[in-house]
Amino acid sequence: MTLTRIAIAEDNTFALKAIVEKLRTPEFIIKHTAFDGSQLLHQLQQDAVVDVVLMDIQMPELNGIETTRQLTQKYPHIKVIMLTTFDDDEKILDAIMAGASGYLLKEESAEVLWRSIKETTSGGASMSAAIAFKALKLLRNPMTHTIQKQDFGLTTREIELLEQLKSGLTYDQVAANLFISSGTVRKHIQNIYGKLQVNNKTEAVQKAIQNRLV
Repeated sequence: MTLTRIAIAEDNTFALKAIVEKLRTPEFIIKHTAFDGSQLLHQLQQDAVVDVVLMDIQMPELNGIETTRQLTQKYPHIKVIMLTTFDDDEKILDAIMAGASGYLLKEESAEVLWRSIKETTSGGASMSAAIAFKALKLLRNPMTHTIQKQDFGLTTREIELLEQLKSGLTYDQVAANLFISSGTVRKHIQNIYGKLQVNNKTEAVQKAIQNRLV
């Protein structure tokens, strides 16, 4: 059995742990974990025997897009799969131009992540279905997308919750991180859905980001 050597760049501890858990299979070995792009590039200087990097987009020091650009130039043998909690139009195109070989939502199942890694190492390119649809839409209508900033009356706590959800955390993880109960989290989430006029977590995070709320 051929091992796939993986590095992960993710600045959120809970999200990083969730990714690592999904990769608990004999087929994968995690060589590096980094909390920002600068740390990852430093680690690769010491050991670049890596097949795939799972790259967060929003990171301090050096974000995922710029890290991908530098990484693919210096280490062309390493494939990069962007991991995100939203399908932001501009970042899809930026990631592709930077050299990313795939673009997945963090909420994808372990099975989807495994398949995407295997496809990427075999020379393919993987995208979550929602992102692939958005990319095709952008190619057909590149000038029609506009972002309208709105004020939905969200409270400071509700913004905090959205920031947590943006990192791909579950409701229980958000509760633990903010020192509140899961019931309180769910109550806030229902209020957020009502104010943003959305039906699920992905839609809420996407709308919040489009309106520069998080």
